Amino acid sequence: MSDPYQEEVISIVNSLFEVTQFNKGVYSLEFRIEDDNFKSKFEYLARKLEGINYVCKIEQMENGKYIIIQRFPVKKQRKWLNASWIPRILFGIVVTFVMIDGYYRTINLNKIDFINLGDPYYVAGIYTLSLLGILGIHESGHLIAAKIHKLKTTWPFFIPGIPYYGFLPTFGAFIQSRGLTINREILFDVAIAGPIAGLVVAIIVSLYGAYTAPMIESGLVSSEHSLIEFTMGEPLLFKGALALFGKGGEGHEVLMTPILWAAWIGFLITFLNLLPAWQLDGGHMARTLLGPKLHRYATFGSMAILVLLGYWIMAMLILIMSARNPSANPLDDISPLTKNRKMIYIGVIVLAILCAPLPANFLP
Repeated sequence: MSDPYQEEVISIVNSLFEVTQFNKGVYSLEFRIEDDNFKSKFEYLARKLEGINYVCKIEQMENGKYIIIQRFPVKKQRKWLNASWIPRILFGIVVTFVMIDGYYRTINLNKIDFINLGDPYYVAGIYTLSLLGILGIHESGHLIAAKIHKLKTTWPFFIPGIPYYGFLPTFGAFIQSRGLTINREILFDVAIAGPIAGLVVAIIVSLYGAYTAPMIESGLVSSEHSLIEFTMGEPLLFKGALALFGKGGEGHEVLMTPILWAAWIGFLITFLNLLPAWQLDGGHMARTLLGPKLHRYATFGSMAILVLLGYWIMAMLILIMSARNPSANPLDDISPLTKNRKMIYIGVIVLAILCAPLPANFLP
């Protein structure tokens, strides 16, 4: 390993850690350290080396802890990820699709003689604001957490869906990391920030949707317009919002308005992201707590849950994607997750249950 920065790298490591052994290889530098409290110093080292195109990782071996340093591997750049116009175009397409979806859903409900949700363009606008507000705040949560931890990311990429005809107008959004995930805490914090932020908005939307949703006597409209035979499952938080305003009950049906539909999509996306699977947000959290081996089992368990709920297409997608890239690997995979974060993850599991699209006959 020959490089003009090599001596500087060696000097930095020796100034931060108690180095007891040094090996200079062809492609890497290896330092055995004796430090017990190394987490913050390693984080500083990783950021320092990233600035001069080096990457480091720390590993626990039989005879001690080793810091291994290499030059950044040359990777083929994905130019479309770096193009600033791509996220903007995708966002514009998604806004258009959601507006179309909301417009036709409103028109369809307004055809019922005794129902008038209002002007289709106005309702579609509220629907678009609601749905993209959930997704946008979700991604903003990730961006803010990443900024706090000095992790570079792309802007959100919104994924267009299929407007109306029973499909989702958008399949969510994602951000791509441009920096190094140094330790488990950073991975956990960035992962959890998105679903929690988006869930807050989804709850607000569900309350507004439940408050404004028309309730009518059973049998007056076809089941496709109401929740009485909604076969895609209803989250407990969704049911709770309806119950809070006295919507539903024996002999009555609640119409699935565009606003309620936005809330339902928000809960579904939150549920999927909280699953301890693959590189979903919940998968990143589970990876920090369980390690790579148990995380793999958690991914299989998540796929089984999706199949039981009838979302087998999503289960197959996770299976395919996880086979290519099973989980994220922090540079410091030795430092354990803090006790507080472990306790928070219990809350994450509870929230996943509350957001799960449960079948109608699941609860009495």
